Amino acid sequence: MVNEKEGTQEVKKEEKKKEEVKQEKEEQKPEQAEEKKEEVKLSKKAKDIIDSVEKLNVLELSSLVKALEEKFGVSAQAMQVAAVGAPQAAGGGVQEEEKSTFNVILASVGDKKIQVIKEIRTITQLGLREAKDLVDKAPRPVKEGVSKEEAEKIKKQLEEQGATVELK
Repeated sequence: MVNEKEGTQEVKKEEKKKEEVKQEKEEQKPEQAEEKKEEVKLSKKAKDIIDSVEKLNVLELSSLVKALEEKFGVSAQAMQVAAVGAPQAAGGGVQEEEKSTFNVILASVGDKKIQVIKEIRTITQLGLREAKDLVDKAPRPVKEGVSKEEAEKIKKQLEEQGATVELK
């Protein structure tokens, strides 16, 4: 009978500990949620949009991005080029001599389009569709802000496949 009481008391202690841990976790969750709410304040419409986007599959999301780019006339790559190009214009001729980073621009594809797409995928880690779009819309930047050695290496790889490449 003593053993049963001790066993029951131990079980109660364990249950009490579990409840305390559970309560601590529940207390922490609202605090974390409040922190997140303070960081980003969104309207109901914005929240609805985010919920809708979360439910899209990859193909639908890709189509959405392209439609937004076309509708608003923006492109992530175009903005990067402008950001990199602005300091160069301000520096004048002196900066070109001291240039340590380069942009690799695919000027034209040449005869071996498929090989160029494969090489672009290898260099940029893009998917097949993105690499094909980049090649189809040449002249486009392949990589931006790379060292001279890496830029020369990329240029050589692409030129071996018949593409015309510029370093800027």
